[in-house]
This record gives sequence, C-alpha cells and structure tokens, in this order.
Amino acid sequence: MLRLFLCQMNPTVGDIPGNAAKILDGLRKARHWGAEIAVFPECALVGYPPEDLLFKAQFVRENLKALEEIREHTRGLTAVVGFVHREDDLYNAAAVLHDGELRGVVKKAFLPNYGVFDEDRYFQAGRETPVFRVGGRTFGVTICEDMWYPGGPARTQALQGGAELLLNISASPYYAGKAKFRETMLATRAADNACLLAFCNLVGGQDELVFDGNSLVFSPRGEVLARGLPFEEDTVVVDVDPAEVFNQRLRDPRRRVALRAETPALPLSEIVHLAEPPRAPKGPLPIRAVEGPGEEEEVYRALALGCRDYVRKNQFEKVLLGLSGGIDSALTASIAVDALGLDHVLGITMPSPYSSEGSVTDSLELARNLGIECRTVPIAPVFDAFLGTLAPLFDGAPVGVAEENLQARIRGSILMALSNKFGWLLLSTGNKSETSVGYCTLYGDMAGGFDVLKDVPKTLVFRLAQWRNAAARRPWIPEATLTKEPSAELRPDQRDTDSLPAYELLDPILEGYVEVDRSFESLAAEFGVEVVSRVVALVDRNEYKRRQAPPGVKITPRAFGKDRRFPITNRWRESR
Repeated sequence: MLRLFLCQMNPTVGDIPGNAAKILDGLRKARHWGAEIAVFPECALVGYPPEDLLFKAQFVRENLKALEEIREHTRGLTAVVGFVHREDDLYNAAAVLHDGELRGVVKKAFLPNYGVFDEDRYFQAGRETPVFRVGGRTFGVTICEDMWYPGGPARTQALQGGAELLLNISASPYYAGKAKFRETMLATRAADNACLLAFCNLVGGQDELVFDGNSLVFSPRGEVLARGLPFEEDTVVVDVDPAEVFNQRLRDPRRRVALRAETPALPLSEIVHLAEPPRAPKGPLPIRAVEGPGEEEEVYRALALGCRDYVRKNQFEKVLLGLSGGIDSALTASIAVDALGLDHVLGITMPSPYSSEGSVTDSLELARNLGIECRTVPIAPVFDAFLGTLAPLFDGAPVGVAEENLQARIRGSILMALSNKFGWLLLSTGNKSETSVGYCTLYGDMAGGFDVLKDVPKTLVFRLAQWRNAAARRPWIPEATLTKEPSAELRPDQRDTDSLPAYELLDPILEGYVEVDRSFESLAAEFGVEVVSRVVALVDRNEYKRRQAPPGVKITPRAFGKDRRFPITNRWRESR
C-alpha cells in the first residue's frame, strides 16, 4: 500500500514566506501520518494567479529560494510542490522533491488562455513528460490544465511511462456546478488510463476568484476513494494500492490497443529513478465521509469564502455597508456576518424622503437578527442642500433621473467617508442583473471596495436568502424583505419593474446573452423581439459602468471583468 497526503491549502498571492510556512506545516503533518508522497497545489509557493508579479525578477528569485529551503525538509518522503521555475523562460511548474533533494521539475504543457486565465502572457509551455519510479512504483505529475486533455501528458505517463499513479496539482477556480463537472472529467481520466489519480486543488479567495478545494483521489475504475472538504483548508490522507492498477490493466484490452496505435502528444522524456528511503511503520487512518453541499449552499459558501479572504488578505478589520431594507443588502450583510463574524460588520441605514417605512424598520430588524450594529443617518438635509445648490444650474429642466441619483450618490459619499475615516472596507451590494443593464448609479450604490453579489443574478439572490433563512432555523433575513417588491426608492412608488422586465424574465435573457453568447435571433424567438432588443441595448450601452465597478466574487461560468471583455467605445451591434 502507498500512503498519499494531499495538502489542500489556502495561499496568499505574493506571501512567499507565509505560503512556504504552510507547506512546511503540511510536510510535518504528512510525516505524522506516515505518508510516502505529499502533494501541494499548483503555484502553492507564490499563490495563484500571480499575474504581473511574475515580471518582477526578485519575486521569482524569492520563490526559488523558498523552494530550496523547503527541499531540506523532505527527508524520508517525496513532495510535489507547485512553484515558478526559471530556466530559459518562466514555467508554471511542479518540483519533485525526494529525500531532501530536488529530483525533477515538471513544466505545465497546456497553458490556459481563456476566461480568467492569461498563462501565455507569463509562461513558456513545457515540452517534456517525465515519470518517477520509487520502490517499484511509478508516478506521473501534471499541472491543472494538463489533465483536462484526454491525450495530454497524463496519457503519455500512463501509457508509455507505465505510471500507476497520476498526481495532478491544480488551481482550478470555482463557478456554480463546476465541482461535479470536474469530478466526472477526472474519474474518466482515471478509468481511461486505468490509473490511480490524485487531484490536489487550491482553496481560498483571490480577488474575484474563489478556489473551492474539493480535492479527490480515484481508483483505476474511476471510483472516488477520498475527498477534500469544499471551501476549507483540509488534508486528505489515503492508502492506495498500486497492485490494483496492474490487475485493472490486465482486464482492460484498450491499453494494449492504444500502445500499438497511439502517437503521444508529448513523448515520454525520461524515467527518474528515486531511491526508497527507510520508512517507519504506518498507523491506521481514521474513516471519514465528506458530503457535498446543495446548489444554494455551495454558492453561498463560495461567496462567504471570497468575501472573507478578500477582507482578511487585504488586512481589513471591519466592513460596512448600506442597509436599504431590500434583499441585496440583507443577503450581503448575512454573508459578511457568516464570513467575518458579527463584530466585524456595521450597517448604515440612510432614509430619504422617498424611503418607505419598511426601509428603516426592516433594516433594523435585520441588524437585530444578525447581531450587528446599525446606525441611522437621514439624508434629507443633505439632499435638500444639494438641490438648493444645483437649483440655478437645473433651472427650467424637468425633475428626473439626476435628482433620483443624487440620493444614491449622497449615500455613497457618506459610506465612503466612514470607510476613509476608520479604515473599514465598504461592501457594495449590487447584483449581476442590475449591473448587466446599468440599473445602478456610478459613485452611488456602486461605490465600494468589494461587491459580494457582483456575479449573482437577482433570482439567485432570492434563492440564496431563502436557503440561508431555512438554515438559520431562527429569525434571520426578515420575511418582509423577502416578499416586498424590489425598489430603488428614489421617487414616489418606484418599482424596479418600472424600468426593467421582471427578473424572472430578465435573468434568463441575460444568461443567454452575457454568459453563453446566444444570438439575438434565438433569444428573440424564445422571449420576444421587443424585450430582448431592450435588454441587449441596455447591456451593450452600460459597459462603461461595469468597467468602474468594484471587484466581486465570480460564481458563474462567465463573470464581468476578466471573463467577459468588451470595448467601451464600440459601434458594432448584433443584427436584429
């Protein structure tokens, strides 16, 4: 039997000493459990994605120096550690450290350059595919994307190199439902190659991205042998039997056919022989089961992790947000409390002449339920002062959106003043539906340092709030907040549906147009020409607003920002 140790760690980009300390702690735990191979995620030493830090020569040098220090702590075991390798160019790489020596560097071959990824900007692609043999057991190492391709390096390692165990170190970012897709893909790779497969993923928030963990170990038949926890740092220790691989391959004729027929995409470069160090007897492992969360819980936990890590990694002690009595600010406050603790969240309610009674009472009830402090700052005097100051300039023009948005901008100024004065991070509360169509105010409700719900459609906002209420089993988000009709409350009797289609109609159109690039014709055939024309025009003309929005947690396959990049100045329109 072979004992594997997967260290599902939460690194911080640029904190090389802190990340190295986590790796050293992982090595201590691996030794405690008697593991023979310890595996750490992609770019574990520098954090992912390091982006333009890679253009800093000192940054790369410090990462190499830290790797050298880690090497000395690998006596008696094998460790696979993600780092940045420097040779003729930079490589996203895995160091194979064995018994105190660096015995190999595996370079990532398939560099993702889509969605949120820009690896071609920084790295050269690896062209070598080694395998490593220790104590009669052969293993191969791949890095994230390399495992996504059926004919990639893992295929070469298993087929030409005879690897019984495939180790994949990864920084695979989250979106809703990805964990199930990824598990299916990895199970297929394990079964097709008749290999044991271990997938060690990052966990934690990094700017807009969340890494969900969910590390996995598979049998040669594609069965899950062990799981890492979702959205938490975790260690996975599991005993696997390489002899099971040989038995599986004996019964699977596909391997024999493939060996005769296939030409590998990357040929096998070498077999590195590692001397087996003396090992102490291994004790038994505890049995544990990891249950995956449901759909709403999964997204909620991703949002909480993204919020917590953004706040903590950027060294903020407290957050504040405006409470309007509406669902978006209520859900944002709930997530912030779950992520940071009630003592680290402050609510501000700022009634105007057009605020409903429930705007204040529901905000105060929410604050009581969550246990957070809430302060009331009426904005009517400031609003009147603004109107008086602007009266000569507005003279003769009809009252309209400018006056409405003044209220949002006054609220944004008050919140930013508190943020500036006390060093608290301001959470804005806009959702994806509103920012898609520009139903938000620049320098008003868009003000802030982080938008937790930036990638969350309005209909999902309601589902998440309902799930959290059910999970609380006590008063949490007030029922009135869940049932009231959405309104910006910037003019008498205002409703969101005065300006927008109902969210139940708007969100499917946005999903089709923004996330999967459906054509105008196909959307119009399903939802109607008039409403689709209106929504598409709003999305297209509000790119300038979205470009100025704060960062927020990515939870859909295509979020605004790194995922979806459109020019602001743009006269092209899809034909109608």
